Amino acid sequence: MGIRCSPKMSESVVTSSLVDMIAVSIRDNTEGTREIPVWEEHMPRRPDDLRSARWFAPDDLRSMGHRSRAMQMGLAEEDWRGKPVIAIINTWSDLSPCHHHLRDRADWVRRGVLQAGGMPVELPVHDFAEQFLKPTSMLYRNMGAMEVEETLRSHPVDGAVLMGGCDKSTPALVMGATSMGLPFILLPAGAMIRGNYAGRKLGSGTDVWKYWDERRAGNIDEVEWRGIQGGIARSYGTCMTMGTASTMMSIAEAFGLTLPGASSIPAPDAAHKRMSAACGRRAVEMVLEDLTPDRIITPESTRNAVTVAMATGCSTNAVIHLIAMARRAGVPLGLDDLDRIGRTTPVIANIRPSGKEYLMEDFYYAGGLPALMTELGSKLDTGVMTVTGKPLSENLKGAKVHDADVIRPLSNPVYHEGSLAVLKGNLAPDGAVVKPAAMDQKFQKHAGPAIIADCYDQLKGIINDENHPMTPDSVLVLRNAGPRGGPGMPEWGMIPMPKALLKKGHRDMVRLSDARMSGTSYGACVLHVAPEAYVGGPLALIENGDIIEIDVPNRRIEARLADGEWERRRSSWTPPAARFERGYGWLFSQHIEQADKGCDFDFLRTEFGAPVPEPEIN
Repeated sequence: MGIRCSPKMSESVVTSSLVDMIAVSIRDNTEGTREIPVWEEHMPRRPDDLRSARWFAPDDLRSMGHRSRAMQMGLAEEDWRGKPVIAIINTWSDLSPCHHHLRDRADWVRRGVLQAGGMPVELPVHDFAEQFLKPTSMLYRNMGAMEVEETLRSHPVDGAVLMGGCDKSTPALVMGATSMGLPFILLPAGAMIRGNYAGRKLGSGTDVWKYWDERRAGNIDEVEWRGIQGGIARSYGTCMTMGTASTMMSIAEAFGLTLPGASSIPAPDAAHKRMSAACGRRAVEMVLEDLTPDRIITPESTRNAVTVAMATGCSTNAVIHLIAMARRAGVPLGLDDLDRIGRTTPVIANIRPSGKEYLMEDFYYAGGLPALMTELGSKLDTGVMTVTGKPLSENLKGAKVHDADVIRPLSNPVYHEGSLAVLKGNLAPDGAVVKPAAMDQKFQKHAGPAIIADCYDQLKGIINDENHPMTPDSVLVLRNAGPRGGPGMPEWGMIPMPKALLKKGHRDMVRLSDARMSGTSYGACVLHVAPEAYVGGPLALIENGDIIEIDVPNRRIEARLADGEWERRRSSWTPPAARFERGYGWLFSQHIEQADKGCDFDFLRTEFGAPVPEPEIN
């Protein structure tokens, strides 16, 4: 008797490699003996069921055109017939330093796809170059997510490897691919190597802010400043602090969307190339297993992602992106959920800016994210499904901490609560966000008079004027910098310290805005005030000299104004002029949601309407 094909998937085959596409002989009573790939025996997906077969398989006019045009590019039917087509979604560009190696890594992904018996196709999308996109890359996150979704929908692909890592790229890639619903795996770009100048270890962003303040205070000359400039970014890859890029790559792994440990591998490390090929192999397997994102991004894995974010000392931007990513999967995550988890999850990654010494390269050598997740123990649900086709518990087997000062035990945390805190009150009824571990602790409870700037140019005038009246107790306020007002909610919330205070030795003060700040930033910066001033939020109504009070332990933020005063000011408030009158900016302004809702477009919410159908092919 020959081996009989079974429609039921064997656990042993699901977890085995398909690299060699081993063929086994089976005997059929009517067709005799034939050769079939081992996955055909056990996997739920058969070649005729592949989505790409709608383009290539039918014997009709349109499919003949598809096949002939594929042959125009030098391909043969052996390249696609009966094989999963894997999209390599690449965010490389000549103006994306964080992703500068992804052109090369795409070839390693391609190698893995071919090893596993698939057909690789590289499809470029927006580069999300944080450093060069103005006024902010956040203006384009949702556009990029739409591009990813529609690129996958409109092409003959069965699954995808998403390549990215710089700040907005990870959420945009995940949001778009989740909405599309095809099997996908994220290939994190990885962090660059440590910065160095004159024997000093330099951290991306974090040391830029630090030494810029010192230069403005007159403590650094031009020669030293240029030395820091040349030493702070020494390889391709993302910021090597626990900024937004490293935060979001870690969150993606905590969701179960990457291979184990992938988010921690430094970009230039040879292991990054091997991981890239492994992503290609695994993407083929995921298609054959029909392992779609709705099985991975669940309420349980979302709680894991939030918990891990808090434990890493994450970027404040994680709040916005986590909410948006979860909601694309139909998980109703909100600010209160984030704050609740944060209160019981200490920061255990001693990585700057929340930590005092180490960078992402050190984190990798200390065991990386799998080691940190192991330290979190029962705080995580390890029964959740991941892109490996195995539960998280299997992925964490063997993970251990190699340096207990870099990855701390729960008994010796960097900070006793999570990375972020959500404040609410009459100044931010829908919430504001602060990073308690990265601020001078004396400002956790503070009250002071407001100094208000209605735009960034006005703010620069205030902070550079050494004669502007202020004290260290003053509260610097920047408004009209939110989702609609910015536009795009730029990273202007890390308000530079006023020069007058710097020269007196002060390095922190309370700063308040409806903007965001870089995840590499630090200080007593209260951000994401919602609703934003531009749409008439309470922040629009405060005036110079109003007393602003923050109480981080009790999660409060208030302006000391009587109810009648709020009403008087509201009656005289005039909405600002529109930022855009046409184009993408107009579309953005009409449909962008506030920070507490993740800044997604309202029409992209899962509950907005019925799922988009597959494209008609005629």
